[in-house]
Amino acid sequence: MNRPVSPPTKLWYLKHIRLFDGISPAEMQEMEKMTRMEEVKKRQPLYLPGDPSTNVYFLKQGRVKISNTDASGKEITFDLLEAGDVFGELEALDGVPRATAAEAVDDALICAIPRDAFNRYLATHPAVTVELTKIIGLRLRKIQSRVEDLVFRDVPARLAHLLIELGKSDGVVEERGIRLKAKLTHQEMANLVGCSRETVSATLGQFRDQGLIRMDGRAMTIINRQGLIILLG
Repeated sequence: MNRPVSPPTKLWYLKHIRLFDGISPAEMQEMEKMTRMEEVKKRQPLYLPGDPSTNVYFLKQGRVKISNTDASGKEITFDLLEAGDVFGELEALDGVPRATAAEAVDDALICAIPRDAFNRYLATHPAVTVELTKIIGLRLRKIQSRVEDLVFRDVPARLAHLLIELGKSDGVVEERGIRLKAKLTHQEMANLVGCSRETVSATLGQFRDQGLIRMDGRAMTIINRQGLIILLG
């Protein structure tokens, strides 16, 4: 008779957070005691601009977008986080209010740690501090790359760049191309590349007709990656 499979524990999830790669089991258990697990429903905000930065978050399941809204009400997405990512740490470390909004794109599972506890942990675990510095640096480079896209590239090039990056981060190589696991809506893509949903839909249609991608609803496969690279100039 098969035994029922136990659901993953908080410790199991923490072991899959990239920030904690390489730390010992004892250090992991220490972190587990300081965190709490939270279920977050799709479209539920975790924080909004101006909120106090009381927690640091680890994303264990689902996706979270980091965004803001300009004076005209247009939403701009700075990052789309996947399971294993840490977020909300910059303002928490500085002790300043939130500058952006964090919202669950899907039903998500997160771990939250109070700011003071996170600061104490970093003070006694230099290896984690070094890893956090690397993660922050990588995130800043991604944002810089997105800003350069907005300034120097047209919409087809920006959208091609987004698809290439999605293929690198979570694409699955198959016989006929690179299947993107992230099933973004056209509006989510538009918020990431700084244009309208209608423009994204039209451009993706062009990519499909040119044999660059294959679409099946929200599922997408890159079938000519080199062709997308050429669009980047």
